[in-house]
Amino acid sequence: MGKVCVVDHPLVQHKLSMMRDKNTSSKDFRELLEEIAGLMAYEVTRDLKLEDIEIETPVATAVAKTLSGRQICLVPILRAGLGMVNGVQKLVPAAKVGHIGLYRDPDTLGSVEYYAKLPEDVTERSTIVLDPMMATGGSACTAISYLKSVGCTSIRMLALLAVPTAIERLNREHPDVDLFVAAIDPCLNDHGYIVPGLGDAGDRIFGTR
Repeated sequence: MGKVCVVDHPLVQHKLSMMRDKNTSSKDFRELLEEIAGLMAYEVTRDLKLEDIEIETPVATAVAKTLSGRQICLVPILRAGLGMVNGVQKLVPAAKVGHIGLYRDPDTLGSVEYYAKLPEDVTERSTIVLDPMMATGGSACTAISYLKSVGCTSIRMLALLAVPTAIERLNREHPDVDLFVAAIDPCLNDHGYIVPGLGDAGDRIFGTR
């Protein structure tokens, strides 16, 4: 079963509290989301493989470390996942970016796919799926299923918030996928929103309703 890592760093938790505040502006919400995604990316990429190289410092020859193995592809789930891309890409600038478009049917709460565009070499990369909220887990599971259908074998999920039922669904449908979150909230309300949550992350990022 995939591991669930709660990134409880004080800076992440402080910024998350600011994002939760309903009075936080769209500008600040976007900036905070980008900052948190970048901070969480340190944990998501903690086990990237390294190899030794020889370099010349201004003082002497030295053996140093450099990344080796698979490179990274970021896959935001449209549209809210777009708000996380820049934060992670600042940390890993060589990462390529694919996109998967999903929306939640308001009646069934199921995920409906409407767009997908991935780098040609995505199957040779470690993919990190980005979405601020895992409410029902439907969007995450649908996106991961699509990535697997095209041949991706190394997949991780990065979200700010999730609820236990969504985590259970992810573990049930994709037990090989690790999940990284900033917090686990207790439940959903009657409209399928995480409680206490952030509200509609996409609306708060882009200033829509």
